[in-house]
Amino acid sequence: MSDRLRDPASPSLVSLYKKTDHWFQRASAALLGEVPCRLGCTGCCIGPFPITLLDVQTLQQGLADLSPDHRHRIEQRAIEQTAAMEAAFPQLTGTDLLDNWSDEEIDRFVTAFHHYPCPALEADGRCSVYRHRPLACRSMGIPTENRGLTHGACEVQTFIPIVRLPRIFREEEDRLAEEEAASLNELHRATESTGEEVFLPYGFLPRETRETCEKSGTGEEI
Repeated sequence: MSDRLRDPASPSLVSLYKKTDHWFQRASAALLGEVPCRLGCTGCCIGPFPITLLDVQTLQQGLADLSPDHRHRIEQRAIEQTAAMEAAFPQLTGTDLLDNWSDEEIDRFVTAFHHYPCPALEADGRCSVYRHRPLACRSMGIPTENRGLTHGACEVQTFIPIVRLPRIFREEEDRLAEEEAASLNELHRATESTGEEVFLPYGFLPRETRETCEKSGTGEEI
């Protein structure tokens, strides 16, 4: 596998992934070792969550770097997971895009499949596509803030002291979110695509399967 992220779409997107990695490293250092993330700590790798189409594109490149057998195993896990998801939530058979989903619907979905591991998670706790992991995975582990209160980013952090992140990092986090939105708009223009997010397992489906989902959602003839 490549030792670095290959260009997933544009220099600006590569820069965004690198900036997010750098932000996490500096934020973690600012929290004085209170971030428990390490190899084998897989709590955040269990349960689906929304990822952007930028992440889908990058995950597909990560899969392309794997051996055919390894890639097939991950894709098969994703196929099995999405089949179960579509059986429980039939609206996913029309389109895998989440643009019209309410927060309440997403919460119900996440709760229903909270036990599903990421298709790329291996038995030893390693991520098969670590260099190409989504932006949410790159920033996971830093405590969150809501209405002035600081919350642990995962269950592990509820057992350790939670330190408030300096404001300068929150301001940088907001700027990164703006860059992500701009990169997504750039992707839409370049590919004439629409939509923003899908659930994580859909990012690992074979490319032809995802293209079928996209056409189904737009009404284009398949």
